[in-house]
Amino acid sequence: MKTLEVQNLTKRFPSAAQPAVNNISFALEDGEILALVGPSGCGKTTTLRLVAGLERPDCGSITINGTLAASESCFLPPEKRGVGLVFQDHALFPHLTVFDNVAFGLKGRKREEIQATVSEMLRLVGMDSLARRYPHALSGGERQRVALARALAPRPVLVLMDEPFSSLDADMRLEMREQVRDILKAMQATVVFVTHDQEEALFMGDRLAVFQRGQIEQIGAPEEIFHASATRFVAEFMGDSDFLAGSVASNHIQTEIGLLSQTISLPTAAPVEVAVRADDIDFDPEETGNAVIAARFFRGAFNVYRLRLDSGQILHAFKEHTCILPVGARVRARVSAGHPLAVFEKIDS
Repeated sequence: MKTLEVQNLTKRFPSAAQPAVNNISFALEDGEILALVGPSGCGKTTTLRLVAGLERPDCGSITINGTLAASESCFLPPEKRGVGLVFQDHALFPHLTVFDNVAFGLKGRKREEIQATVSEMLRLVGMDSLARRYPHALSGGERQRVALARALAPRPVLVLMDEPFSSLDADMRLEMREQVRDILKAMQATVVFVTHDQEEALFMGDRLAVFQRGQIEQIGAPEEIFHASATRFVAEFMGDSDFLAGSVASNHIQTEIGLLSQTISLPTAAPVEVAVRADDIDFDPEETGNAVIAARFFRGAFNVYRLRLDSGQILHAFKEHTCILPVGARVRARVSAGHPLAVFEKIDS
């Protein structure tokens, strides 16, 4: 049995020209983390709110742990769905201690059970020594862990997390995502995790669902999404791809920087675009090369070079931090991916 099944879900808002969520379907296995990722306004947060019961769908159905939670004839309120919510602002009660915040969702249970459960959750998130503190005395990362403990304490069948790290600084985000993922996996929690950050989605999700304009463009494992993007949008959004123009030849793709040995089911001479990222491109200095260095960007451990091909097309390439070449130098660029690349038929605009 799936923990979560979403079928043909649609939600429209009166002031919007198009649906916020448009006929989407997906399912989660027990213990799986699904990251919903996409640009602002793409429908990922609305989808989470529909699953939580904070919005009512116009059509479609939501089934949680075998129980129908929403359809055209049924709508369970959030408190009846067995879900735990973690928001980006943490939403802790400022007048309650850490202990009492975590205990809040356990009302009605025996005192001994509440004490044992809260203590277990606080140990799990590393906050047991701060149980008597109030939220104002905690750091952002500590408040995030308390919010997670509060969501997990009632043992929900499904945890919903909406941009939980967005209020943290960059270093804390990196630390918290690793800690939180470890906690969720230790709890064998089933999770829907919303983020607009591509790197965060690739790290957190067992699978990713990439959203655009209220629809799911692609759903799959992180490696599949990144290396085998199903659409041009996914290739561009999930890794800052450049698109190298080419044409189909027999078992090859002809490009201005060489032949790519890659079979594609398009007719010979069909125009295509090959999605290439900076780690797919290499180059060497050469006076008779096919490109010129247009810019260099120092990134600490590596340099990013912007290359302008003789056609005027721009590609980007990584080089180690010790490789420093001048802007204006001629180079020979080539594809050095080591894996099949995503190829899209070029559609005249």
